[in-house]
Amino acid sequence: MAHKHGHHHGHHHHHVGHTEHEAPDLEQLGTAEKSLSEALRISFAILKVIMIVLVVAFLVSGFKTVGSNEQALRLLFGRIQGVGEERVLDSDWHWVFPYPLGEIVRIPVKRQIKLPIDSFWYWEDRNDILGEGPKPRRRVPEKLNPLREGYCLTRSQMRQAEDLGAAPGLTGGNPDGSDYNIVHCRWEINYQIDNIEQFFSNVLVKNARPGQIYEEVMIESMTPLLRSIVESAVTTAMVQYSIDEALQSRDRIPRHVRRLAQQQLDDIESGIKVTSVQLVNVEWPKQVDEAFKESVEASQRSQQMTSVARTYAEQTLASAGGQVAEPLYQALMAEDPNEEELEALWSQVAGQAQDTIAQAKAYRTKVVEAAKANATYLNSILPEFRKRPELVTHRIYLDALEQVLQNAEEKFVVQPSNDSKGQEIRVLVNSDPEMPKRGQQTKTSK
Repeated sequence: MAHKHGHHHGHHHHHVGHTEHEAPDLEQLGTAEKSLSEALRISFAILKVIMIVLVVAFLVSGFKTVGSNEQALRLLFGRIQGVGEERVLDSDWHWVFPYPLGEIVRIPVKRQIKLPIDSFWYWEDRNDILGEGPKPRRRVPEKLNPLREGYCLTRSQMRQAEDLGAAPGLTGGNPDGSDYNIVHCRWEINYQIDNIEQFFSNVLVKNARPGQIYEEVMIESMTPLLRSIVESAVTTAMVQYSIDEALQSRDRIPRHVRRLAQQQLDDIESGIKVTSVQLVNVEWPKQVDEAFKESVEASQRSQQMTSVARTYAEQTLASAGGQVAEPLYQALMAEDPNEEELEALWSQVAGQAQDTIAQAKAYRTKVVEAAKANATYLNSILPEFRKRPELVTHRIYLDALEQVLQNAEEKFVVQPSNDSKGQEIRVLVNSDPEMPKRGQQTKTSK
């Protein structure tokens, strides 16, 4: 019993000692938990502040500015935002969802962008392009190399001559009109973005890499499209003009090219507007330089002579009939002339035709009046003629003879007699050649 009691006593003593040892550990654990909780609370507070700052910074980063020469589009997940006029942003501050949710695309709409077109110019080396140092006389190849030399075709001479009214076969060309001419030309176009929504939607622009400027990437992406369209327009337009028109026209052909290029850009809804097209330079092939100069001189002489002939024709027509001479001629040569139209034209005629018509009308009036006078005279002597026809006839004969003899220089009166049968009478007319002169001198002295 003593043993058991002793053992129990010892065990109880050990348990009490362990409890006294654990009490400080619990206090330390509670303090650590409190410290950890406080640290976590402070950390969460700081994290909230940082998150708020990041959110504010994220939202503030959505404010973008659009320059005075720009317009912009607001994108959200790659789609244009806004309705109507709100889809296009003008120069000002604007807010968009920051990247990667959204972005703003700025496009220079007021900048005139220049694009030279040298596709139709002959080949030039580095010195020709840069103009460095003295240029030796360039050796012209005997034949034009279409793989290296740029060129375009102009209208055939046969079509040009037919347009001028020449008869077929007189143009010096092939019967099929295939004698087109080659010219070298350089162009320069100026364009700008006119509709940024169409441009953004329908024109492929490469994504700008870090360090690249979007405007430069945009111009680089547009250049192949514009070059192709302008080259097509130049090819289509130039073939409708003669080589003389191509060398002399610096306004008409560029307007035609601009119209064709703009039509193609509008068909694809590119949003690009061609503001101007200039024909910088145009030349004929160097291989035919001498022959072409002679041809140009002959053409100039022909045009000069044609101009002189037309001027002479216009002056002659104007002198002959006035301004209505040509339409009057066309009306007279018609297969079925309109009498009312002719009458109206005749009433407007002037010049020599008017004088001739006036003289004809005066002569007609004179003849009619003379006929009327003769008719009146004959009617007046008709009763007497019915009574004594031989006497009246003889009197008329004597009056006519007297009128005839008044203008005669010499008069020979031969009175036949009863004894003159078988006799021949010869009269020497104007026996004295000076007599008319003396008569004229007498009239002059009088």
